Amino acid sequence: MGDSSRRARRRTLEETATRQQLVAALEKAAETARIGSWVVELDGSRRMIWSAETHRIVGVPPDGFAGTIEEFEARVHDDDRPAVHAAIRAALEQGRAYDLEHRIVTPAGEIRWVRSCGALVCDAEGKPRRLVGAVQDIRERRQLESQLRHAQKTEAIGRLAAGVAHDLNNALTVIGAHTELALAALDCDRRGRAAVEEIRRAASRAESVTRRLLAFSRRQPLFEPRPLDLNDLVGSMAGLLSRTLGADIVLSTRLAPSLPRIVSDPGQIEGAIVNLAINAKDAMPQGGDLVLSTSLEDIDEAFASAHPPMPPGRYVVLSVADTGHGLDPETQARIFEPFFTTKPVGRGTGLGLAMVYSTMKESRGFVFVESEKGRGATFRLYFPVEVDAPALAAAPQPDSGTAETSTILVVEDNAPILELIETALAPEGYRVLSARSGSEALRVLETHGGPIGLLIADYRLPGMTGLDLAGYVQARHPGVPVVLMSGYPEAVAEFQGDRRATSILQKPFTPQELRTTVKQILDARRAAEAK
Repeated sequence: MGDSSRRARRRTLEETATRQQLVAALEKAAETARIGSWVVELDGSRRMIWSAETHRIVGVPPDGFAGTIEEFEARVHDDDRPAVHAAIRAALEQGRAYDLEHRIVTPAGEIRWVRSCGALVCDAEGKPRRLVGAVQDIRERRQLESQLRHAQKTEAIGRLAAGVAHDLNNALTVIGAHTELALAALDCDRRGRAAVEEIRRAASRAESVTRRLLAFSRRQPLFEPRPLDLNDLVGSMAGLLSRTLGADIVLSTRLAPSLPRIVSDPGQIEGAIVNLAINAKDAMPQGGDLVLSTSLEDIDEAFASAHPPMPPGRYVVLSVADTGHGLDPETQARIFEPFFTTKPVGRGTGLGLAMVYSTMKESRGFVFVESEKGRGATFRLYFPVEVDAPALAAAPQPDSGTAETSTILVVEDNAPILELIETALAPEGYRVLSARSGSEALRVLETHGGPIGLLIADYRLPGMTGLDLAGYVQARHPGVPVVLMSGYPEAVAEFQGDRRATSILQKPFTPQELRTTVKQILDARRAAEAK
């Protein structure tokens, strides 16, 4: 063999090695992108060859694959098989390329979403030689799309819930205020007082419904902690949860007596309980028991060291226990991760337990899960007992004498609420100027001509917001304090940090709460002016 032949052979070997390296690199790139490839020979054998990534995606090992296109079609989900079969036939018989998304079922029974593409390859004479294609694992993309659709649906529901809550809170403000006024006028009429008291209790229950509606739609305002009785909160939710969970779930409560108050946001805690209860329902498709219990526990060093980063101390504990299918250790290790879910595509976002974790973190508390596969699950929420936690403050009472006369501009487009504000403030000696829109309020100011001591305005007014109106009024009357009213919980976030707003009055409110807010603000203003 001559030198030229040896050099040619060496070049051929080097080119073959390089080509093999490039093919291996391309296969690695396809594997990284989760894209498998396949070839069907059209030489009469109809032999099908899969790449390593195709085997991984379909879940069939190389030694378990017979190498036929019919076997691939057999792995396609029953509902999607007609469309895939038609696309392959059209490619073979008519030369049409195809690109479609469908499901496959692995030998282990797992359903996976894939994207399949195929095209016919012909020789120089136009004769079909092989069908080539690719298959891509698109489970993550489908999951993200599902989460986006769920988020959009939740946002739409949240907007609807906020609108309903606003209108309902307006009505509850009027009902609650007039029941308080009626009670003040019925000191000696026991039968009349009992009837009005029942109306007030019904209004209070209706107010809690609006809070839960907002919790369901995740439209609660920013975390607003305050002292609360966990037993009262759990007890008030039991009826609503029973109706939500259905007849096949038996709900019971076991509440320890005389628990210390915890400090947290009641709406967020309600949302956490709802999330845990719905997860429990999903874990008991054939029905079962769900128990909500409370207790007071002293956590020692041994328990705390086994549950980091929890410090020793006294905790009020809420336990949510079900008799469902339970959780394996691997799932328990990831259960509070955002977007982690064991539910099928379209059934969950993986955010429910992440929100529970976030709520407990905001509450300076902790949440842990205890479970065994097939033996149910118990979620324990630990709320630290605040040694210096303030008690629920009683509303300060106005002075017994007539308050110093001050002019207050009240702007509210809801006539009954406007009337009750006038009724609540007039006996205290305040002069009330009324308007039902921002433009009308500015005309009232022009007519009045004199100073005003306070602006009380609804957040949403015809033509402008209460904050916009506050800017106009404060430009003409510098230093005038502003109380903004709203039945939209999410509007609270917009008020916070805005210098135009002095205080926020969340609907529904009582005449006493209104009078207390007004007195505190005007007293503070007089004190500041006296310095």
